[in-house]
Amino acid sequence: MESQRGYQGPLEQLDACRWRIPRAYKPGMRVDGIIYANAELIERVRADPAPEQVANVACLPGIQVASLAMPDIHWGYGFCIGGVCATDPEEGGIISPGGVGYDINCGVRLVRSQIHWADLAPRLEALVGALFQAIPSGVGRGGRYRFPNVELRELMVEGPRALIARGLATERDIEFTEAHGRLEGADPGQVSEQALERGENQCGTLGAGNHFLEVQVVEHVADASAAQAFGLAEDMVCVMIHSGSRGLGYQVCDDALRALRGVPESYGIVLPDRQLACAPAGSPQGRAYIAAMRAAADFAWCNRQLLMWQTREVFAAVLGRSWQELGMELVYDVAHNIAKFEEHVVDGRRRRVWVHRKGATRAFPPGHPEIPAAYSAVGQPVLIPGDMGRASWVLAGQPGSMRQTFGSTCHGAGRLMSRTAAMRGASKRQISEELASRGVIARAASRRGLAEEQPGAYKDVNAVVDVVAEAGLSKKVARLRPVGVIKG
Repeated sequence: MESQRGYQGPLEQLDACRWRIPRAYKPGMRVDGIIYANAELIERVRADPAPEQVANVACLPGIQVASLAMPDIHWGYGFCIGGVCATDPEEGGIISPGGVGYDINCGVRLVRSQIHWADLAPRLEALVGALFQAIPSGVGRGGRYRFPNVELRELMVEGPRALIARGLATERDIEFTEAHGRLEGADPGQVSEQALERGENQCGTLGAGNHFLEVQVVEHVADASAAQAFGLAEDMVCVMIHSGSRGLGYQVCDDALRALRGVPESYGIVLPDRQLACAPAGSPQGRAYIAAMRAAADFAWCNRQLLMWQTREVFAAVLGRSWQELGMELVYDVAHNIAKFEEHVVDGRRRRVWVHRKGATRAFPPGHPEIPAAYSAVGQPVLIPGDMGRASWVLAGQPGSMRQTFGSTCHGAGRLMSRTAAMRGASKRQISEELASRGVIARAASRRGLAEEQPGAYKDVNAVVDVVAEAGLSKKVARLRPVGVIKG
């Protein structure tokens, strides 16, 4: 961020949306780096050290085609936020916790309704207050659901399907969750007792940082046919939920990074940054991390399922109608901190590769077998949060993503300011009052939560979305404006 030295290396413009860090930039690079940005955003990118991380990732064994970064790129741990990297295990390809992140399967869930904004507006303040009271938010806070060891392990193997018997999920909820909320090969036996203890009472909690629950209104439909397929229409009330695997996932990542100390050297892997700690994907160490990461990912899908369920209950209580009568159905749930073993065409042939998406979203195109049949004609929904004061976007995956980015697109607006700088900039300001002046009611567990996440801390999501749309990675479907925000 602005507190760090910006990128000093080369950036060669390839076209209106892509910039290259040539392979010759630094010793050890196996492929080029490619950053998606327009002329406006690239100046922000240069001011951030994140492109150096793009170059570092290009040094990883087995990397295919290029080290990629989306227009919401900013500095992260090892990999930049917005980074995409595919590695082929048949060529010594690695798996790296830094390419997934600490918040494993942090992701976004969008719930639509049949509520029109004009009908909700008079009751918005009561609704936001009730949501804030009912849905646990804040650092380390637990919630009403407790899953002792055996039950927690079930969640980490089965994902939200395990919640159906408890009356906390429906078959339709599972159908419209990426990967049906379950990754094959998840093994809770690879998850430490400390991680399990942290997760016992955190399923169904929002957390802090950039996590949020927003009541939103569809203010513009950009593609009528896709919006109709997704069940979206102008003036419709929606809810967007952004959270992940909480303390359980953080601990899984932390444990893995400790376990991988010295492992790259034992396989003859030379890294430009120790934060890229990794292991060959097929090695015992690599398989252990993959199994634990998948378990944490399943937990995260359960977390967002329970957050949605509590949201449905609050809407029903405040509006006096069941959530079914209110039409509160899941549009889709997408992950954006995950590594998945996927089939892609590389150099003209189909290959199975490990696609790391660190602050990047899957964006599969029309006809892809892994998206719900209801969306097959228009592509996978892609959910792009903006900031508390402006807008978020619903996009649809396009064929260009498969040709260029291993089926990936951006995941949000991307930070402009570090959290420290945002806090400093919020001094003597009342962020909640500023949001109220924009028509947004905000409730937060702490003043810090609003200050760190103020709108000025983020890039303009419209500019970010413009890039991925012009590049053919995903197309615009609908823009949603926030009217009520719950923060940690």
